[in-house]
Amino acid sequence: MTETSFKISGIDHPAVAANNVDQLADWYCEVLGYTKYFRDEKPVWILRAPDNTLLEVMPIDHTARPIRTTWTPGWSHLALRVEDIEKTIAYLDSKKVVWASDIINAIGGGKVRTFADPDGNMLQIVERHL
Repeated sequence: MTETSFKISGIDHPAVAANNVDQLADWYCEVLGYTKYFRDEKPVWILRAPDNTLLEVMPIDHTARPIRTTWTPGWSHLALRVEDIEKTIAYLDSKKVVWASDIINAIGGGKVRTFADPDGNMLQIVERHL
């Protein structure tokens, strides 16, 4: 393979391991606006965001969940870009999300706030105007 034939065009999908694949997929659809794109018998859901990026929801194994912070080594969180952080916070408050931070300045510009999905996976909303 030559340098000119190799090109990564971007991230296809992050994946999250769920206690209950169907319930967590439903939460991402109902609360965050994803749609169900494909379901495999394993069971695995592929969800699609409004911008056509994908999210895989797969079953957990029986490995103990480590205690994490935003700065714990390894993949840390899923950051979702929003147009208006204040309106998004009001909407997510109506869905009873549990916030893990206040609004803070985002590295690289903008504002960010952290919360978790029902399985405890770390998510962020980011308002950034590039």
